[in-house]
Amino acid sequence: MPTRPKRMRAGDNTGPGPLKTLLSSLCAPHRLIESVRILRHIQAGIGTRPEVQRASLAYSSRGESRTADLYRMGDPRAGLVLVPGLAPLGKEDPRLIAFAQSLAQARFEVMVPNLPGLTNQRVSADDADIIADALSVLSQHRAAHGNTTVGVIAICYSAGPAMIALLDEHVRGAAHFMLAIGGYYDIEAVITFITTGCYRGPADTARLYREPDAYGKWVFAISIAEGLENRQDREQLESMARRRLDDNKADISDLASGLGDEGRKVYAMLENSDPDRVAALVASLPRHIVDSIARMDLKRRDFSDLDVRFILIHGNDDPVIPETESVALAGALPGADLFILKSIQHVDPGPAGISDTLKMLSAIQGLLRQRDTLRPPKAPVGESPLRLPTSPCGGG
Repeated sequence: MPTRPKRMRAGDNTGPGPLKTLLSSLCAPHRLIESVRILRHIQAGIGTRPEVQRASLAYSSRGESRTADLYRMGDPRAGLVLVPGLAPLGKEDPRLIAFAQSLAQARFEVMVPNLPGLTNQRVSADDADIIADALSVLSQHRAAHGNTTVGVIAICYSAGPAMIALLDEHVRGAAHFMLAIGGYYDIEAVITFITTGCYRGPADTARLYREPDAYGKWVFAISIAEGLENRQDREQLESMARRRLDDNKADISDLASGLGDEGRKVYAMLENSDPDRVAALVASLPRHIVDSIARMDLKRRDFSDLDVRFILIHGNDDPVIPETESVALAGALPGADLFILKSIQHVDPGPAGISDTLKMLSAIQGLLRQRDTLRPPKAPVGESPLRLPTSPCGGG
């Protein structure tokens, strides 16, 4: 077993400093006030807001039937696709509902697509099709109301499919901005971190170490298990992962002993603690699994010609995906504002400390600037493809 590198933190040398953030905020005091209100709503967390309408939608895109929830209040200024994270309740998660309501109060029309894979704690590049379809119909809906401004918010692993969706030729240009919280760039680097705790510094220099949250590893295991051809291995690995998600110290040796060849290769990768072996262990997996992992890799894709403004937020203590992944992603994007916070809860984007609070306020102001940018349709448009109810469906 290799000696673990000494625990270190990547330097927080990205994003505007607190003083610069504060001074720039004074140039638009109305947005600063609104940003403070939004941040307070987000930090308040769970709670219903009856004034926000929530409607269940069924729609069709590219011949596929889709469902989603739409949150709106008053006269929205822009559309927003909010991608749920890897939570069993999916779009019914109380934290997600509260977040969507906060955004709706900020005059976004928020569409939350139903992604069954994420609900089952499985992440796949195939989810990008559902996100792209949501972007397409929301963009058409907003265009019918005279303003095509639409953006995306994605958290953690869901940032991958959301980024891939932006490259879909069917919706190129439909999204004008994206906010990613705790996202990633290099899928092999993520696998290295969730299995060994090791990651590279911002300049790809010395290898750093941080104790990873086992949640990331076992959620990833569920995603891999689904693609195994051997049914017994598929079921055994998923049972192992579910058991560990319920109790990270649970004994899974009885299930591990019954794995076949495919399952043993996946399990060897998951249990490995040597970062130098990760590449070889990934390469030894069944070819279709290797291909599936590669499809989730943003490092292999070209985002250079996207006309999208990116806002990236990451915590310097993230135990699921290291902040250096957002640093790397920012470097691959044509335009990105990167905010590295000292601490941020991985799922709930509430900051701690004055410096982090100012950075979050700056990020929210960037989001509001995009919201307030009027983008009229370039050509005449027809009716909205979404049929909204004439009365509120409740606050969620």
